[in-house]
Amino acid sequence: MSAEPLEIYLEEQDLGRSLRDDVRTGLTARPKWLPPKWFYDARGSELFEEITRLPEYYPTRAERAVLAERAGEIAELTGAKTLIELGSGSSEKTRLLLDAFTRRGGLGTFVPLDVSVSALRQSTEQIATDYPGLRVRGIVGDFTRHLDRLPTGGRRLVIFLGGTIGNLLPAERAGFLAAMRASLEPGDWLLIGTDLVKDPSIVVPAYDDAAGVTAEFNRNVLRVVNRELGADFDPEAFAHVALWDPEREWIEMRLRAERPVRARVLDLDVEFAAGEELRTEVSAKFRPEGIAAELAAAGFTAREFWTDADGLFGVTLARAD
Repeated sequence: MSAEPLEIYLEEQDLGRSLRDDVRTGLTARPKWLPPKWFYDARGSELFEEITRLPEYYPTRAERAVLAERAGEIAELTGAKTLIELGSGSSEKTRLLLDAFTRRGGLGTFVPLDVSVSALRQSTEQIATDYPGLRVRGIVGDFTRHLDRLPTGGRRLVIFLGGTIGNLLPAERAGFLAAMRASLEPGDWLLIGTDLVKDPSIVVPAYDDAAGVTAEFNRNVLRVVNRELGADFDPEAFAHVALWDPEREWIEMRLRAERPVRARVLDLDVEFAAGEELRTEVSAKFRPEGIAAELAAAGFTAREFWTDADGLFGVTLARAD
């Protein structure tokens, strides 16, 4: 069975407008910032895939280990008829769940949501080929804006993996989880992956690897701005910085100007003093009781919490109240 035509709620012009708005807002702020979603053009996605294979980068391996161990249990507990994945990318880890649901029987539809038309088209066609009989409905959209477009009916399981929720600031997380709950019916399920608080000696190298891949990934946001908005940043003028904030329990990735930098972007003259930093990502780490409380505040009950053998990464299965 081939995948159904993509449902597109996010056009190229929407992405362009969003990029312009973010650049104008972030680069005129004090301190300056850009959101991490702009890392991910084709090159950024390649670099991130490379990061997930680095020895320092534990989250992908740890989350995969949890899913490999618990996928059958998740299928039994939820009995989902529809599996929805937010920010699906290549859906690689999702195949562990699809395999478990296939063995159990009863799953009828898989709905991946992603901002990338090309990535989504490729992954939906491949999954439709590999799981014949499964209805595959790809949605091109932004999980912070288009949760109301998710299909209704049947018992649903929404999965949000990779620790991506940690890229949202606390108020943004609360808004996202509330919107997620509003799009679900009582008895639907949410499976969410969260990187856990641990010693900074483990966390920091995951965002500052010895091979410098994460540094290239970080600087890629400037290459995206250059290409898409005709800016003239020199990415090599910026050093990659990864800092642990013990109070907020998150990693901040920043780009630090190694010399005075001036760039033209849109109608702005953007200046960085030597040593000035641009925040490009926050990656919050969680405690089990913290994620349970955030879910409860949004109208979910955390039913199961699993970690890998080393306790590095958590996966929570929550039910909509």
